[in-house]
Amino acid sequence: MALEFEGSLIKVLSEVSGQGKNGVWVKQDFILETADQYPKKACFTAWGDKTADLKTFSLGDKLKVTFSVESREYNERWYTDLRAYRIEAAGEGSVSSTPAPAPRASSPAPRPSAPVADLPSFSEDDQDLPF
Repeated sequence: MALEFEGSLIKVLSEVSGQGKNGVWVKQDFILETADQYPKKACFTAWGDKTADLKTFSLGDKLKVTFSVESREYNERWYTDLRAYRIEAAGEGSVSSTPAPAPRASSPAPRPSAPVADLPSFSEDDQDLPF
């Protein structure tokens, strides 16, 4: 399942690398902050060649990150990563493999109401109901 997050790049942490059984690995964490009334911050991890993609952006840039959520257990504690697999400028006209969620309305649309006098009256004796 792909998820998306848009926000401003506020911090890029140091690149970390190491040697694993499959060879050398590299990762870099970065933090985005939303521009909502109550801003939210999220820390994402870019792995491998995605660290090079991250270097093309500057602090303050508006980014859209497509990511997956991964959790793992170690010593009976759980750790969760937001693994970025696409990092792009927000508003970029690219085609996404998953549709963005529809925006939610902040309040329900007003429903028109008819005056009570205009409503039809029914009794239990009416047999021609439409249902």
